[in-house]
Amino acid sequence: MQKFIVKGFIVLMFMGSCKNSTSENQNAKVSNEKPKMEISKKEQTPFFKLSLAQWSLHKAIKSGDLSPLDFAQKAKELGFEGVEYVSQLYTEELKKDADPKIAMQQLLDVLKSKSETYNIQNLIIMVDHEGDLAVTDEEERNNTVEKHKKWVDAAQFLGCHSIRVNLFGTNDPEKWVGVAVDGLTKLSKYAATKNINVIVENHGYLSSNAALLVEVMKKVNMSNCGTLPDFGNFCLEREDGERWGTKCVKEYPKYQGVQEMMPYAKAVSAKSYDFDTDGNETSIDYSKMLEIIQKSGYTGFIGVEYEGERLSEVEGITATKNLLIHLAKQIN
Repeated sequence: MQKFIVKGFIVLMFMGSCKNSTSENQNAKVSNEKPKMEISKKEQTPFFKLSLAQWSLHKAIKSGDLSPLDFAQKAKELGFEGVEYVSQLYTEELKKDADPKIAMQQLLDVLKSKSETYNIQNLIIMVDHEGDLAVTDEEERNNTVEKHKKWVDAAQFLGCHSIRVNLFGTNDPEKWVGVAVDGLTKLSKYAATKNINVIVENHGYLSSNAALLVEVMKKVNMSNCGTLPDFGNFCLEREDGERWGTKCVKEYPKYQGVQEMMPYAKAVSAKSYDFDTDGNETSIDYSKMLEIIQKSGYTGFIGVEYEGERLSEVEGITATKNLLIHLAKQIN
């Protein structure tokens, strides 16, 4: 009897051990499978979303091959979630009524309708040709602020989060900081009443001196005033003192510049010019740029802005988009 009890106890122990072992193996199997699924999902999802900067299509728009009113549709066709408008590409549209306010509203109604139809997020209006915010003449500077206000209102209507402004004006570093702070502060105070950000891109001359631009940001010290780091556009000086179109003779270190601007960034612009046979940008280390952006904690939109000559605009846009997605998987 005792032998039978002992044998039974041993059998029960063995069965329990097998059951526990099986359960542990199953748990181990589940435990091993789950991380794989998470890794796979993580690899497929970039830490940012992609938007399209309208300037990437400026040649098609200016030639008449693409209506600026169809920008949202084109962005959707190219696989983007958001768009960044360029004010100067709507100059002709804003002449379609003798009353500027009526012309603007007609334009905005169409743009908003198109973005809703194609499920595209309106993000930024890049404002150009409305005067210089960093001129030393206060009356001119105030007039420039007033001219920008209609674009703040437009951004609010479209559901954008920001307008991008330029800080052209004086090229005297000591004077520039003071007048830039004044112009930005006045515009940002108005924009705050509309829940819109005012952001500055490194767009040439002193605005491309990231250290100086950061100094301006610190002095303005407003939550709705920030930066838009662009991978390119770090030219501090061009031949013959021209603002655009001539050879750059002095440049700010681009990777340092982006890193310095990221703490104030409310958007990021991925500038591109050309690509090698492996799909890498030939003048900008995109991997290095994305690492800088990721380390900053930024998880918003990155705007594709192709400005090359060799590839067509659509080819360049696609190459930039593909490179960003490819590198994001490696960084993740």
